Amino acid sequence: MAGIPIILIFFLSIAGLFVALSKLRIHPFVTILGISLIFGILSGIPLTRLPAVIGVGFSGIFSGIGIVVIFGILIGGILEVTGGAMKIADMVIRLVGKRSPTLAFMLMGWVVSMSVYSDAGYVLLNPVRKSSVKYFGTGSVATAMGLGSGLYISHALVPFTPGPLAASGMLGMGDSLHLVLVVALVVSIPALVGAYFYAVYIGKKKKTREDLRAARDARAKSYGRVIKHKKLPNGLQALSPLLVPLLLKSLGMIAGWTGLGGDIVVFLGSPVIAMAVGLFFAVALLVKTRKMKEFNPVTETTLKMAGPILCVMGVGGVLGNVIMESGVVGFITADLTPLHTMGLFFPFLIAAVMKTAQGSTTIAIITTAGIMAPLMAPLGLDSAMMSALTVMAIGAGSMVASHANDPYFWVVTRLSGISPRYGYMTQTMVTLIAGLSCMAGVFVFSLFVS
Repeated sequence: MAGIPIILIFFLSIAGLFVALSKLRIHPFVTILGISLIFGILSGIPLTRLPAVIGVGFSGIFSGIGIVVIFGILIGGILEVTGGAMKIADMVIRLVGKRSPTLAFMLMGWVVSMSVYSDAGYVLLNPVRKSSVKYFGTGSVATAMGLGSGLYISHALVPFTPGPLAASGMLGMGDSLHLVLVVALVVSIPALVGAYFYAVYIGKKKKTREDLRAARDARAKSYGRVIKHKKLPNGLQALSPLLVPLLLKSLGMIAGWTGLGGDIVVFLGSPVIAMAVGLFFAVALLVKTRKMKEFNPVTETTLKMAGPILCVMGVGGVLGNVIMESGVVGFITADLTPLHTMGLFFPFLIAAVMKTAQGSTTIAIITTAGIMAPLMAPLGLDSAMMSALTVMAIGAGSMVASHANDPYFWVVTRLSGISPRYGYMTQTMVTLIAGLSCMAGVFVFSLFVS
């Protein structure tokens, strides 16, 4: 099949994804696999070939990025139980200083979410935030929005977390995660700036019971006392599981370009091996903090957490492979000029609709990456830099916006004492502004590198 009919089937299939995920609330694995199968049949892929297309799409994701995702989640879990994540947060807040508490908590969340899920990160850091409201002399809403948006931005953009990591692999950037990381650090800036100014603004407008309790409670613990009580590891030990893989990947890239360093450097710089070395440093942190007994429980938790993510990644790969085989790509290449002109805004809009419809940032990122994978060349996004920016555009779209169907919305509002009504004025608006600001940054960045 070709021409307008296949494009109509393509967009109807995407609409079907939205409806099944958001309205019918069917599990993403079943939804994406079912839509892939239906689309494959309707688009004219031979029935005898369709099972092989599905199998190749599913297995390709696991062979490309699956182990890296597991290692990334495991390192994050170890940083959490050893206090490494809290130590990194402490370093950030000391760097920024207590004169700008909203910014301090925003950067703290942004750094911690590189290794810990945003939901878990908020639960982990919220007691510190609450105990520091009186210490910093600021409103609870501003610090809550600062912390929440910092965690959220990193979760959607930085390829230490499953969503961006999966999208990088699905869009052919699995061997260039260092480039994705550098771009993520750059485009995080406009997202953080936009979220910061809104957090400060809404913090002046809204107060919660937490403010009243903090004003009455002269016994509130200071931030410093909370950190001291935690008995945290030193900064270098906490950072090593994150920095060592990044260093090895960078050296591997340089060795690949220049031929210097030999096969051993290229070997150590491969994503799987670099992350394995990072895991070694994380285990050393367990030994140093005398928490080696936590290794097996953290590993079990990691595998339980990684299973659903990998399955959704796998069916995302199925969808991408089915789209590739269907003929949609050829038609877009030849005839569909409007999509060409949209460029990076196309994945942004798909991710934004997907996120708003079904709530999960990770699912929005992975599903959109699956849709985009076979369309990168037709849309002119297949260079290394444009692929990295596509990952960022998807991440920006996946921030727009956190509302009642997003579990993170309830984590932030409930733990911060913000009512659902004010949750839309605070959490929903700050994530909307972060996503739009990030996409603006992605677009401006693209003007200089395209």
